[in-house]
Amino acid sequence: MSVLTPELLTRFDVPGPRYTSYPTADRFVEAFSQADLHAALNLRNQGLGQKNRSLSIYVHIPFCESLCYYCACNKIITKHHENAEPYLAYLEKEVAMYSAAIGEGQSVSQLHLGGGTPTFLSDAELIKLMTVLKRSFSFAPGGEYSVEVDPRTVNKARLAVLFELGFNRLSFGVQDFDPEVQKAVHRIQPAEQVFDLVAAARQIGFESINVDLIYGLPKQTAESFDRTLKQVNELRPDRIALYAYAHLPERFKPQRRILAADLPVASSKLDMLSRSMDALMDAGYVYVGMDHFALPDDALAVAKRQGRLHRNFQGYSTQPDCDLIGLGVSAIGRMGGTYSQNAKTMDEYVDMLDNHQLPIVKGLALTRDDLIRRAWIMALMCQGQVQYADFNEAWLIDAKQYFAVELAQLESMQAQGLVELKDNSLQVTPMGWFFVRGVAMVFDKYLQADRNRTRFSKII
Repeated sequence: MSVLTPELLTRFDVPGPRYTSYPTADRFVEAFSQADLHAALNLRNQGLGQKNRSLSIYVHIPFCESLCYYCACNKIITKHHENAEPYLAYLEKEVAMYSAAIGEGQSVSQLHLGGGTPTFLSDAELIKLMTVLKRSFSFAPGGEYSVEVDPRTVNKARLAVLFELGFNRLSFGVQDFDPEVQKAVHRIQPAEQVFDLVAAARQIGFESINVDLIYGLPKQTAESFDRTLKQVNELRPDRIALYAYAHLPERFKPQRRILAADLPVASSKLDMLSRSMDALMDAGYVYVGMDHFALPDDALAVAKRQGRLHRNFQGYSTQPDCDLIGLGVSAIGRMGGTYSQNAKTMDEYVDMLDNHQLPIVKGLALTRDDLIRRAWIMALMCQGQVQYADFNEAWLIDAKQYFAVELAQLESMQAQGLVELKDNSLQVTPMGWFFVRGVAMVFDKYLQADRNRTRFSKII
C-alpha cells in the first residue's frame, strides 16, 4: 500500500517552485546591474567570514548533438563540435574577471558541470576547462565535484578522463528505459549501455552515481514505468532524482513536438508517482526529499539523518551554504545577499565579455524580509523544522508574530497530519515531508501575492 493517499496526492497536484533559491529565479529583475554584482563581490572581499567561505561553481555547457523533446534547459543543438573551442575561450575570460574581482586561489568545495551536455566537449576540451578553473581556484579535498553525463556521449575511457580531472560524482540522464518512450521524446539509449557505463564508473572509483528519471512523459504508463523502476533498482545507483514532466509548450519550443494525446492523464501520472515511491523505498532507498532518493550509506542520506542537508541551484547537497559563481550562458550565481543570471543567448553573452563586462543581464538584491524568508524556507526544505528561539536569536524577530498569518494558514495542514504547530517550533511530519514544497509555499510572499502559478512544475 502506498505511503501517499489519493486525497493528498490530488490536493497537492498543483504547480509550485522547487525552492533551489528564494526568491525564485522568475523574480529576478533587469534593474539588477553590474554595479550591484561588483558591490556584492567587494563585500565578500571585505567580510571576514565571507572571504574565507568556500565557493561553489556551476559551469553551463549549452551544446547538445540532438534535441530531447521534453527538455526545458537552455541549450544549443549542433553537431559542429568546433563550436566548443571559442565558447571555452569566453569561459576563460569570465573566470579571469571573477578572479580579478575576488582574488585568485579562492577555495572551492563544490563544482557542477551542467547543460546542455557537458560531455559534448572532447577530452582535450574538458582538460582545458579544468586547467583554467584549477589555475584560478583552489579545489578543496573532500568536495563535491560532479558532471552531468549523456550516456550516448561517453565510454569507459572518457569516464576515466573525468575521474583523473577530479570529478568524483556522475549524474546519468536516463529518464526512462522503455524504447517507445525514448522514441517519443527523441532520446534513444539502450539500457545495456547505461548498465555498462555505471559498472565502469564504479570500477574506476567514482564516489557517487546518480540517475535522473522523469515520469509523465509521452507513451508512459504506470506499468511501463514499473519496468523502468525495476531496472533502475537492479542498476542500484547511489542516488536517484525522480522528476515530474511539466508540459509547457507555450514556454519551451521543443515540447511542441510532443503530442498532447500521447501524455498520460493526471490520474495515471499520480499513480506513477505513488508506485515509484513504493518501489524505490521498498528497494531500500531513503526519500531525501524533493524528488531525491539515496541509498542509506550515501552521503546525502547520512546528511538527511544528521540534519545537515543544504539546498542550492543543483538541488540537495551535503555542502554548507556557499557563494556560487555561475559561468557560461544562462548560468545563475549567488553572492552574499544577491542573485545574478547570465545572458541566455550566445550573442549577448559573447558581446558583454568582449566589452569587458560580466555577462549578467538580471538578478536580485535581497531585502531583509527576503533573507528572513529564505532562511525559514530553507530550514523547512532541508531540516523539516524551525526552532523559534534559534530563529529569533539569529534574526532578532519574534518568529511567531512575524509569520502569524502564515502559521494560521498551516492549521489545515496540521489537521491532515502534515505539520505540527508547537509552542516552540514548526515541525514537518514524516508524511508532510513528501509535500514539503506545499508547506514552504505558504511562506513565499511573492507566490501568495501572485496566483499565476503556471510557470512552475507540479509540486509532487
